[in-house]
Amino acid sequence: MTTPFRPIVRSQADLEAVWKHLMGPWGFGGHSVWMLVIDADDRPFPHITEITEAREPPDDEQVSSLAELIAGLAEPRRRFAFLRSRPGPGGVTDDDRAWARALYSAGRHAGASLEVVHRACDHDLVAVPMDDALPHAG
Repeated sequence: MTTPFRPIVRSQADLEAVWKHLMGPWGFGGHSVWMLVIDADDRPFPHITEITEAREPPDDEQVSSLAELIAGLAEPRRRFAFLRSRPGPGGVTDDDRAWARALYSAGRHAGASLEVVHRACDHDLVAVPMDDALPHAG
């Protein structure tokens, strides 16, 4: 009998360890966005939600739909964690930043608490904090 994976997420390091456990080993065939719901006891629900075909950053209507989904699940002290996975090399691309901005925006519009958004690719996993999600001035 195996013990279910029921980590406690109280810090950025805890969340990164959870994503590494769930997403490794690295190598992705497509573009997805993953959502974890972390309940008031600091433990993620035992289910993870995957949004597939997530290559292009969402438009305003899609961000609104995501905000509605989050709002429908939101409760006091419940938090949401998102990760964008994609094939390819490391580094944070403009699309990675656009996805992070969209996810932060959806959480804000839902009035929900979001953890730092992460990006996983074929080589690594990195956090994309809100400040890093801003477009780079060219």
